[in-house]
Amino acid sequence: MNVWKHYRDSSLVLKMSIGFFLGIIVALLFGEKADILAPLGTLLIHLLSLIAIPVIFLTVVLAVNKMNISQLGKMGGKLMLYYIATTAAAVLIGVALALGFSPGQHLTLPNVSVDKPEIPHVSDILLQIVPENLFAAFSAGDLMAILFVAVIIGMAISTMIFSKEEKMQEYGALLDRFFTALNEMFYRILRGILLYAPIGVFAISASTFGTQGWNTLQSLLVFTGVFYLGLIILWAVVYTGFLKLSGHSVRAFFRDTKEAYTTAFFTSSSLASLPIAIDAAKKAGISERTANFSLPLGAIFNSDGGALRMGVSLVFAANITGLNLSITDFLVIVVIGTLLSVGTAGVPAAGLVTLSAVLSMFGLPLEIVALIAGVDAIIGMGGTASNVVGDIVGAAVIDKQEPNQQEERSLA
Repeated sequence: MNVWKHYRDSSLVLKMSIGFFLGIIVALLFGEKADILAPLGTLLIHLLSLIAIPVIFLTVVLAVNKMNISQLGKMGGKLMLYYIATTAAAVLIGVALALGFSPGQHLTLPNVSVDKPEIPHVSDILLQIVPENLFAAFSAGDLMAILFVAVIIGMAISTMIFSKEEKMQEYGALLDRFFTALNEMFYRILRGILLYAPIGVFAISASTFGTQGWNTLQSLLVFTGVFYLGLIILWAVVYTGFLKLSGHSVRAFFRDTKEAYTTAFFTSSSLASLPIAIDAAKKAGISERTANFSLPLGAIFNSDGGALRMGVSLVFAANITGLNLSITDFLVIVVIGTLLSVGTAGVPAAGLVTLSAVLSMFGLPLEIVALIAGVDAIIGMGGTASNVVGDIVGAAVIDKQEPNQQEERSLA
């Protein structure tokens, strides 16, 4: 009983890492015989696939319904443009670097054959976003349509919650409680799956390393290195560029906000580090009004680290499966993946859940998720720190354009 309690309460990062490295040890000891553990890994893959759609749907509904749509105004519009610009930059950096360094190039998955996925044209995507039948979208697992439904449901609930009519407010609060309860239920299921995840990671690590040896480890090291090189470029070029264009001292900004991004790095949670990020933003000279509005919004909707990770992950997946996709194909898949990640910032192992959904959507093997899970802790730390820095940079850029910012800073 004490063993189970200790296991249950231990850090997910620690458990996943231990499972991954134990799998390597078993592979070294038993070689190809370790493939007998493969069904345990397949079970994890099925469980992640099971939970991905409801988690993404419910978190997006709850993220959108917390916003007062009618009061977003100019500041919200400017922030969204900034988020689009930095996310696009992160996607391009991730895909370009991964195509250049080719992580996973000499790695294959045994007993897995993959046909080239059909990449929809932009017009097809726009048409597929709006489903003809609400229930058909869920039964078919049409993730773009499900995301659209989540957004419009969230917006409808938001207009009810912030309505001037008391009756509408009551209905909105009731619907909010309903979706919150559903979300909590699926979170509990997800937490149960994550208790099993280290075992599944152990099994896939053992079976994959047992058949392919050090090629797997080398590919994962290249994958991690490419990701962090992308983050360096994102910080040094994109974030620094925005700060210089808005007239901020780059050195002073990163000095004043270091508590925010170091906390985000070690906790791997944008939401957990949000209070510290708001304080750091004020220390960097951002007005209280801008910080209090933009940083919670960014924690939900802005995920530069996630977008970069998605770009590298999908090139990694294509290299493992031997798919010859064009840059346009990669960009379309990554953009869809980034859209699906909206609102999942507070979900445990959010990157793995979103990647599972995207790979399922395009018929790519989910074994890749379990492989990446071995280095997920390291990837998640850097990605979260980038998300938080990106949010604060956005607040700094927008704050410079706000007419009353000088007065509000002087009153702070």
